Amino acid sequence: MSDESAVLVRTEGRIGRITLNRPKAINALTHEMVLEIDAALRAWAHDDAVEAVLLDGAGERGLCAGGDIVAIHRDASRSVTLDDAIASPSGKFWYDEYVLNAYISHYPKPYIALMDGIVMGGGVGVSAHGNTRIVTDRTKMAMPEVGIGFAPDVGGTYLLSKAPGELGTYLALTAAQINGADAVAIGFADHYLPAEKIADFTSALTTRPAAEVIAECCIEPPESGLLTKRRWIDDAFSAGTAIEIVERLRGHDESDAHDTANVVAAKSPTSVEVTVRSLREISSETTLEEALVTEYRVSIHFLAHHDLAEGIRAQVIDKDRSPKWSPPALTAVERSEVDDFFAPVPKELVLTNGVQA
Repeated sequence: MSDESAVLVRTEGRIGRITLNRPKAINALTHEMVLEIDAALRAWAHDDAVEAVLLDGAGERGLCAGGDIVAIHRDASRSVTLDDAIASPSGKFWYDEYVLNAYISHYPKPYIALMDGIVMGGGVGVSAHGNTRIVTDRTKMAMPEVGIGFAPDVGGTYLLSKAPGELGTYLALTAAQINGADAVAIGFADHYLPAEKIADFTSALTTRPAAEVIAECCIEPPESGLLTKRRWIDDAFSAGTAIEIVERLRGHDESDAHDTANVVAAKSPTSVEVTVRSLREISSETTLEEALVTEYRVSIHFLAHHDLAEGIRAQVIDKDRSPKWSPPALTAVERSEVDDFFAPVPKELVLTNGVQA
């Protein structure tokens, strides 16, 4: 193992420790990183010397900002057909990433995700499906996909659908950032750890049982500011389509609702309508695996769609913040176009209780 490795995998006392190690990129995930994490977890699952696993990120900025978005832009710019998208590096990356997300949700030992700093997109996928999710007073979490012409993936639709009321729909369509207290309140995290205690916390895990260390170091989170907005969020975001949601927001008596309408309307019209459909199709009986299979279809369709390449170009490549969406407005999105994103793809994602692909 070298400190230059994108993932640092080692055992320290009682724990197996995985550190995402691309601090200059806020530990953005690559395909190779996903495969390394998966291999380490599967090996430790049957290693009696490893009692728990700790996932954290190198540097001061965050656990993980998501996937390698520049690589995704390259593939989105080249993908013309669904076969192209599936065969592309991004298509292969998503396949294995979603397998990992599902496996994490079934991990047989304490899987302690230290969600400090920025945790977005793929960073949520490798942390929020774990059985022991810890946020801090520095946590900044979001599912920002609609802002780049994409839709929540990595099991994000499943997590968002479980949030109280319509808070998940709100977060999905606005790409709003939440803090650690909010994350606990909506079910994206379990425990709240003051950032100043991180070093002591990680050190203690190497010599003592995880449950004991968590009980000693973690505290009650502050009040969630997000929950105070539920009245108008639940009212507006319960509509069946994005265009109806925007109409309700514009007609609401809350000034925040009017501002939110503008935020949603500025996102990719196709992305927000597909995202609403994704969330509405998840019921209380839907499993994470089923949600991931649908997300894989949607992701592959987006890789062959104009808006993903254009959204990344505007936000990350050229940084002009002026994407030219196609179609350009919610009123121009045809229902049949939304339906197409949920159609089967030539190679489907296959999951068996998160264990095999």
